[in-house]
This record gives sequence, structure tokens and C-alpha cells, in this order.
Amino acid sequence: MSSGEDRQYMLQALELARQAAAADEVPVGALIVARGRIVGRGYNQRQYGRDATLHAEMIAIREACAALGGWRLPGATMYVTLEPCPMCAGALVNARVERLVFGAADPKAGAAGSVLEICRCPGLNHQLAVEGGVLAEEAAALLREFFAAKRRGG
Repeated sequence: MSSGEDRQYMLQALELARQAAAADEVPVGALIVARGRIVGRGYNQRQYGRDATLHAEMIAIREACAALGGWRLPGATMYVTLEPCPMCAGALVNARVERLVFGAADPKAGAAGSVLEICRCPGLNHQLAVEGGVLAEEAAALLREFFAAKRRGG
């Protein structure tokens, strides 16, 4: 896929992240593209759903599996504004997603190369192609603004 297409899909993931922020959730957005169309979308909903698994990636994976009628997502690409955590990276491996494109790196919990390397771990039964840094500054700015507002009491 061209970097122009990656940017276009990441812009849509950023819009989902803004929806998360508007709902007072950590601004992370994700979408899954398969067979030339968006088959899954999600944004963080942990607070709203009172569920630790309601990360943007998990919601998008569930929606994509439902749309495609199975738990495997071969040929699919996940676009997410923040590098996935270990739970989400593991779900991407388990769902057999082909490619991961993320925005900002997560130096505290990233599992696609920053802290851990789950997505390309040779000991696992599946590895993903990974590209980070797509619209990273825009994604990081959303996170900085969200947490700055929280520190101010907003």
C-alpha cells in the first residue's frame, strides 16, 4: 500500500481518536482495512464500558471479525494512532492481521517494538509487518493535549 493511502487511513483513525477524547477517553483510534474497504473501527471506551479490554484495537478487531465472518483477518491492515499495548498486539497476532500501521510510539507500553516486540516475535505462530510513525506528531499531540487537560482538572 502506498504511503498516501496509509496517511488517508491514519487521518480517519485520528478522527476516531478525537471521538474518544470527546467522550473523555484516552484518544486512541483504530481501523482495519481488508479487501479494499474499512471493515472495523474503534476508539477507546474503557471508562464508558468499565472494561479493561475496550481498547480501540480490540473494538476494531471485533467489528472486523463480525464483518468478515471469522476470527482470522488475513490480508488485513490495522491503522491505530498509538502503538499497541501487549494485549492488543497479541490480539493482532491471534487474528492473523497482515500489517500494522501506527502513529505515535508508546515508550511505556508499546508492544510493536518500543518496549516489547510481540508483532514480529519469531517464536509466535504469526508475525505482522509493522510500520510506525505515520502522522506520529498529530497522534502524539492529541495525547499530550488530553493529558494536559486532565492535569488541569479538565
